[in-house]
Amino acid sequence: MTAVWLTRIVPDPRSREARRDTGSAVGLHRRLMALFPDDAGPTARARFRILFRTEDTPTGAHILLQSTHPPDLARLPEDYGTARTQPLNALLDALQPGRAVRYRCVASPVRKPGATTRAAYHLPAVVPLTGAAADEWWLRQTHACGLTAHTLHAQPLDAARGTRGTPGTEQHIRHTRTRFDGTATITDPHLLRTKITEGIGRGKAYGCGLLSIAPARTTAT
Repeated sequence: MTAVWLTRIVPDPRSREARRDTGSAVGLHRRLMALFPDDAGPTARARFRILFRTEDTPTGAHILLQSTHPPDLARLPEDYGTARTQPLNALLDALQPGRAVRYRCVASPVRKPGATTRAAYHLPAVVPLTGAAADEWWLRQTHACGLTAHTLHAQPLDAARGTRGTPGTEQHIRHTRTRFDGTATITDPHLLRTKITEGIGRGKAYGCGLLSIAPARTTAT
C-alpha cells in the first residue's frame, strides 16, 4: 500500500509570511508545494496526492497537509510556526466494513449542466451548489467514497480565492466551499482509502477535497 503522510502546521500569528499565506488559497498552495522536491515537474500535486485545508481553532488557523511523499519542513521560513508529520497508514489499514467513523471534508460542491440546459437558462459551465443542493451533492459523494452517512452538518465557508499567473495572463481563482461534518459507516474500505488519498471534488490545489476520518466513539445509528 502507498504510504500516506499527514502534517499539521501551526502558523505563528507573528509571522507575516504565515498570515499572508493563510489569507490566500493560491499563496498557501505555493507555500505547501515548495515543501516537495523541485524536480517533481508540473504535475507534482497529483503525483504526490497533495491535499490540504485550513482549520479554525481557538488558538488560530491550523493547516492540515496530506501527501504520499513526506514534506521537507525545513523549507518553511524559520519563524513560520511549528509543524509535525506523521504516517496515516495505521489508520487506513484499520478500515473495516461496518466500522463507525466521524468525517470532515471542506469541499467545493458544484453541478455541471449540459450544453442544452446552459443555453436554455443562461448558466455557466460550472454552477456552485449551496444549501440543500450542496447537502445532496455531499451525500452522493459519501456513497461514492464507500461510506453510508448517518448524520450531516454543513457549514458554508468563504470561497477559496486568489490570482495566479504572470501580469497580463492572470487567472482569478474562486471555489465555493462548504465544510461537511458527520458520522458514517464504512461500506467499502478499499474505495474509502482511495478517495481519502485522491481527494474529493474540485479545487484540490486550493484547499478543497481533503477527507478526514476518525473512529466514532459510539456506533452510529
